[in-house]
Amino acid sequence: MVASSLASFSVFRFALWPSMSRPIPSYFVAARSKAFSRFRVFSMASESKESPSNNPGLHTAPDEATKGYIMQQTMFRIKDPKVSLDFYSRVLGMSLLKRLDFPDMKFSLYFLGYEDISSAPSNAVDRTVWTFGQKATIELTHNWGTESDPEFKGYHNGNAEPRGFGHIGITVDDTYKACERFEQLGVEFVKKPADGKMKGIAFIKDPDGYWIEIFDLKTIGEVTEAAA
Repeated sequence: MVASSLASFSVFRFALWPSMSRPIPSYFVAARSKAFSRFRVFSMASESKESPSNNPGLHTAPDEATKGYIMQQTMFRIKDPKVSLDFYSRVLGMSLLKRLDFPDMKFSLYFLGYEDISSAPSNAVDRTVWTFGQKATIELTHNWGTESDPEFKGYHNGNAEPRGFGHIGITVDDTYKACERFEQLGVEFVKKPADGKMKGIAFIKDPDGYWIEIFDLKTIGEVTEAAA
């Protein structure tokens, strides 16, 4: 019905104003705009927000060549591995899945995540392969010497100008309880769960200033309901 009304309106418009050089009354422009707005709302309501029609450029049938791809790692450059490993293992509960050292280039990589390391192979090379098969890991990159260099000023966390990278997210059992513990451990907050309009979501910083969003499955639906 909405589509038919739009079509009729379009024909009526050009029947009255065949030449674009003649001005079109503002009330007709407003009416047409409202009609299109109603049509957009109708379209969004009839299909999910995640459908291709509501997301130009989206492909729902992945190329066969991408079969088996996974989101495997997010890399952070860190100043001091001792401090960062303490934070990610003790504060956030991650395990060190694999460490790789590159003496010639003077840097090390630390891969952390929530995988059960008891299932990791004992052979060093096999463990590397196993690590790169796990989903959603953190790769901490340490360029040797930054931890003791008085001239080292740290890395850009993406949230200062010019902004780029934003944050990673960690799902916890209870955001408020988790944040009480973080506060006791001296973790720096960007936003506590009771702050701002989005109650129940928090942001903390790791030792290098990277932001980490904290949320739980009990409240995330309520917090984002209006946007869903």
